[in-house]
Amino acid sequence: MRVPRFVGESRIEFGEKPEPVAGPGQLLVQVRANALCGSERGQFQRGTEVTPGHEAVGTVVAAGSGAATPAGTMGAIFLMDFCGSCRSCRLGYTNQCLAKRGDMGFSRDGGYGPLEVIHESLFFPVGEDIPAAEATLLLDIMGTGGHSLARAAQVRPDIESILITGAGPIGLGVLAMARLRFGPSVPIAITDYLPYRLQLAERLGGLPIDLRSSDLANGLRGHGLPRVDAAFDTTGKQEARRHALDALSHRGALVCIGHGEGLALEVSRDLIAPERAVLGSEYFRFDEFPANLALLRENRGYLAQIITHRFPAADIQHAFELFFAGDTGKVIIEQ
Repeated sequence: MRVPRFVGESRIEFGEKPEPVAGPGQLLVQVRANALCGSERGQFQRGTEVTPGHEAVGTVVAAGSGAATPAGTMGAIFLMDFCGSCRSCRLGYTNQCLAKRGDMGFSRDGGYGPLEVIHESLFFPVGEDIPAAEATLLLDIMGTGGHSLARAAQVRPDIESILITGAGPIGLGVLAMARLRFGPSVPIAITDYLPYRLQLAERLGGLPIDLRSSDLANGLRGHGLPRVDAAFDTTGKQEARRHALDALSHRGALVCIGHGEGLALEVSRDLIAPERAVLGSEYFRFDEFPANLALLRENRGYLAQIITHRFPAADIQHAFELFFAGDTGKVIIEQ
């Protein structure tokens, strides 16, 4: 089969790989849509032997022995090849599997190729009433975004104001899921340097803070928010995390979603005295799919605004260049 090869130096070429075959307990999935993600920057810039793509939706074309999903079923593919039997998996924490077999698109061939082999346990049937491109929203947008809100609510159940640092796709996902969860009365400030993404965030109901012309503290005050109850960092930048922590009220929670840099703390001043919490949030649990699918069905028009560009597989080079230039929301490769 013809697949895109990420050869390094921000170049994608096309080459051949053998068509995969579903083994015991596996499904062979014909990919119909895969969303680009900022976490693929390293693969794009430095290259990889693996076919990337970890936000895939496709149709089952064959099942290996022991797999029961019928051919023709459309569904979303979970990123993490969780074992299903370790302590974390037994409790539902499939995003924290203690014996993970791999990550689709990173250590296993993913969704930018036309066919993908997965363990059946990673496949979540969606149904044909939602287009494949929109079904990708169930993954990094709704899944990651919604999971981060649940993490914050564990330590701050009375959230009445929110800050999101970074208006890239993950930040927009947090914004959209927060707006659906908390309704129109909870103010949600969101920062970025890119006008395109700030405008999109505003359309989704966010209060934009343009960091080209304002620092975070003044931007929050401009929206009547001297402090916030919960902050979500999607940038992975130490400076952004530090400013977000400083913006928290007493009992506030900072949730770090974006991988990357560190965070310097003065434990007594930053955490103990104000009883703040700093949490991590990694992807989402497989059992969060059903509620998010229902939410997507109820709010398709609103959530679909996050998808701003769609390209055929042949144009994947241009899609990545445009995406990393920043003037996009979510970008989809369709097959």
